[in-house]
Amino acid sequence: MKTDLTKIISVSGQHGLYKYLAQARNGAIVESLSDKTRTVFGLKNRITTLADISVYTKTGEVSLKDVLTKLKDVLDGKEVTSKDSPDELKALFEKAVPDYDADRFYVSHMKKIIDWYNEIAKYASFDFEEEKKDEAPAEEEAQASEDKANE
Repeated sequence: MKTDLTKIISVSGQHGLYKYLAQARNGAIVESLSDKTRTVFGLKNRITTLADISVYTKTGEVSLKDVLTKLKDVLDGKEVTSKDSPDELKALFEKAVPDYDADRFYVSHMKKIIDWYNEIAKYASFDFEEEKKDEAPAEEEAQASEDKANE
C-alpha cells in the first residue's frame, strides 16, 4: 500500500501523525496512524500535510518525502530515536541531507522528523504515491478551445 503524504497530517500541539479522512463542518475528521482512533480537529488547530513540509538546505529546500527516503537509505533498517544525542542526530542528517542549513534547521526539527520517520515505518510505508500533476488547467484550455470552435 502506497503512502500519500498529502493525506498524512501533523497537528500542532498533538503527538503523532494522523490520516485525513473527511472535511467536517468546522474542521477535519482524522484518524491516528498509531491507534486508529478518530477525532475532529477544529479551525483553531494548525494542521499541516507532510507533503507541504520541507527541510532548509544551503541551496534551497528538500521535500520531506525526499528526506524520509534518504533517511531510510542511510539507516538501512537500523533503529534511531529522537532521544539520541544532538550530535548523533546531526551526524545522521549530515549523511542523509549533507547540505542542510544548520542556521535554519534545528535539532528540534530533526527530532520531529525522526519521530515521523519511526511512525511511518511502523504504521505506513516508505512507498510514497507520486505527486499528481494539476490537470485542471489543461482541461479548461481544451474546453475553451472547443467552445471557440463551436462559435
